[in-house]
Amino acid sequence: MDIRIATRKSALALWQAKHVAEALAALAEVSSVELVPLSTRGDEILDKSLQKIGGKGLFIKELEVAMQSGAADIAVHSMKDVPAEVPAGFCIAAVLQRANHADALVGRDRHRIDTLPQGARVGSSSLRRQAQLKLMRPDLLIEPLRGNVNTRLAKLERGDFDAIILAAAGLERLGLQHHISQQFTPEQMLPAAAQGVIGIECLKSNSELPAILGKLNHAATEQTTIAERAIARVLQASCQSPVATYAVIDNDAMTVTGLVALPDGSRSIRDTVSGAANDAQRLGEELANRLLESGAAELLAAAGAAHD
Repeated sequence: MDIRIATRKSALALWQAKHVAEALAALAEVSSVELVPLSTRGDEILDKSLQKIGGKGLFIKELEVAMQSGAADIAVHSMKDVPAEVPAGFCIAAVLQRANHADALVGRDRHRIDTLPQGARVGSSSLRRQAQLKLMRPDLLIEPLRGNVNTRLAKLERGDFDAIILAAAGLERLGLQHHISQQFTPEQMLPAAAQGVIGIECLKSNSELPAILGKLNHAATEQTTIAERAIARVLQASCQSPVATYAVIDNDAMTVTGLVALPDGSRSIRDTVSGAANDAQRLGEELANRLLESGAAELLAAAGAAHD
């Protein structure tokens, strides 16, 4: 089978697509793999926040259109960018083994969170990261930061910020991990749902592809991804909501932690549930409902109103 991969054009997206292409090319059923680089609205509109232009789903819409039109067979995504509800007719046929889940601080002069000067400017457009930074350091000034990884690093280098926050996995995949001055532990900063996970999407109607793609699926990562994305779905949280979640598996047991906070860090709710790893969806839903019982809906409504 010949497989065409729809991908964004950023260096990180192309790295991920090539990574999947190499894995597919090793399968006996696959005769050739071709990349179909596309530009998305999320990549093109850099002067507005993602909340105002429709959320991170804007990074994948054009890729799904390419599959519907027959211009591509599959799309490769960072799963943290994929809305909790996949559009009708599509499926996530496989997730690869999770890379580094952590958020990373990239500080000028190798600053860490506790050595940043009072009132330091930190670049991040994520309300999730902003809220947790404010929980650690209420004095920090969090300012919007958009663009690809190299663009963000360049803004730090020219003095726009004292530090920026990026996903450690993205920096590592691009060979830029030497810029990291601190990796946050889950106790300090919980990641976004499925952060560090690469997912492969295809049309459900393609009878052959899901079975082939399934050979690349990593079972444990699938379970943690299901649990974490269930939380976002039940909370009706977008990729830009101040919601964080992280699931870990130890033998056959899974522990899931979730957090909902106001972007200014003035209020937060955090909770944890544990159970059987093969009960991932129920665990995620249980945790989300516990967060709702503790007032998560009110925090999310307040966060949304403040950033409309």
